[in-house]
Amino acid sequence: MEETSTPRAQWLRGVLDMCLLALMAESPVYGYELTVRLAEAGLDVADGSIYPALARLRKRELVEVERRSGGGGPARTYYRPSEAGMRLLRSWSRDWSEFATSIDSIVTQPAREES
Repeated sequence: MEETSTPRAQWLRGVLDMCLLALMAESPVYGYELTVRLAEAGLDVADGSIYPALARLRKRELVEVERRSGGGGPARTYYRPSEAGMRLLRSWSRDWSEFATSIDSIVTQPAREES
């Protein structure tokens, strides 16, 4: 069976909402800025993935939005986690930490045995 996308892209799809909420928790951000900040962190995410994720978070009432003038350009929509979004982010962060530790213990085992 041939893979149609990289494992990294598949993993990112699974944690994108968590990453977006975490970035918003730092300060309110607009969509394109999220794309840039993810790229700066080494995560290549297309705008076409960001906006559906933001709509999903908004529908679930996990984010609050604010329209701000764009300084000569069009108005921008800024996103920040709602109270429910912050609670979920804290929960996801704990779960992620435990999950990542478990995965790391499994995938680094063969490397330790070769040493």
